[in-house]
Amino acid sequence: MEDSKIKEILQKYNRVTVVGISSNTSRASFVVSKVLVDRGYQVDGVNPKETNILGCPIYPNLRDVPQPLEIVDVFRAPEHVPALIDELIPLKPKVIWLQEGVTHPESEEKARKAGIEVVSDLCIKKEIYRLL
Repeated sequence: MEDSKIKEILQKYNRVTVVGISSNTSRASFVVSKVLVDRGYQVDGVNPKETNILGCPIYPNLRDVPQPLEIVDVFRAPEHVPALIDELIPLKPKVIWLQEGVTHPESEEKARKAGIEVVSDLCIKKEIYRLL
């Protein structure tokens, strides 16, 4: 994806739902979520073991997250992406952002065909620092 498109996504949408968010301060999902909060994004997350991280509401599953979804930032291993994409398509997020190291070309194409933008194998925190 072109830098201009990534920058547009980061500027256009204010809400980020972090799938796989952790309260462990050494985990990438916590560090990235903190940067998002510090940069003024409205953050919520999905983790069945948590209810609040960084002052942000955390939900047990995607179906419980208030709609509409804007950016869904995914911290899950690539083998979990197909099921996650299947769960996300009916929820119609604007963007699915697969974190650095997370790709699944077939599922990404399925999401695009459903009208969802997909950013793959990029860290949203690094892109914010680089482009904004």
